[in-house]
Amino acid sequence: MTLATEKSALPRNAKAALAHALRTATYEVLPFKSAEEKVLAHVPTDVALTVTTTEAKGLGPTIALAASLTKQGYQAAPHIAARLVRDQAHLVDIVEQLSDSGIDRLFCIGGDAAEPTGDFPDALSLLRGLRAAGHSFSWVGIGGYPEGHGLIGDELIEQALKDKEPYATQAITQLCFDADTTIRWARSVRSRGITLPIRVGIPGAISRQKLIRVSASLGLGQSARFLKKQQNMFWRFFLPGGYSPNKLIEKLTPAFVQGDNNLQGFHVFTFNDLDSTEAWRQAWLARLP
Repeated sequence: MTLATEKSALPRNAKAALAHALRTATYEVLPFKSAEEKVLAHVPTDVALTVTTTEAKGLGPTIALAASLTKQGYQAAPHIAARLVRDQAHLVDIVEQLSDSGIDRLFCIGGDAAEPTGDFPDALSLLRGLRAAGHSFSWVGIGGYPEGHGLIGDELIEQALKDKEPYATQAITQLCFDADTTIRWARSVRSRGITLPIRVGIPGAISRQKLIRVSASLGLGQSARFLKKQQNMFWRFFLPGGYSPNKLIEKLTPAFVQGDNNLQGFHVFTFNDLDSTEAWRQAWLARLP
């Protein structure tokens, strides 16, 4: 199915919703050495960014890249992993670093460390610490898990989302290749009285080899592991020459105009393939109202 065919199959109001979701899409980047150069070369400054963090690299490279991109005119939100923050004094220092760099956005996660470094075992405790520190961030993101969490039971992860809602301005879902799973989860979230806007995490237009390699190494959910194991199922997700998110987009779009969920935008996992991802986004926008 071509891009034009997918687009023409959508109702007019869905096309308008899709155009808005793509215009306001956020990009996630990895704090590698070439990341800033790629962002400056390929990403317009009106595309908001998040910068990931890992236990191996620590918070330093994440905050440094977010600060540098902010100085270049981007809205960049560093991922602050709770398990890498030692105590309240360390958190206050992080808040001051971000404020001094002009950063007023951040994404709060528990993090991938097996054990917490200090006083913050999860994102909720970090959010409470941020409130106690009197932060002034205008945008605070938290994670959503359409496929559940590998280490936390469904009931606990659902309760955690509800508990974190008062501290956040937006939820961003983990990478999920199944649109129906994401939509069902979003409806369930809404039915529980949670009204936080949700951005759907989708892969960018990247090569199949890189998608599998990086997804597997970062542990981005059951879908990625499934793809890695089920080589014969690649045809469901990949077009000749590489992965394309078009079919996933097509299936997700109708939900944006339905009132039974909080889906309001896209968060694109770029894996730093920013040239192909931005070209893909602009191709869609050129064909939409």
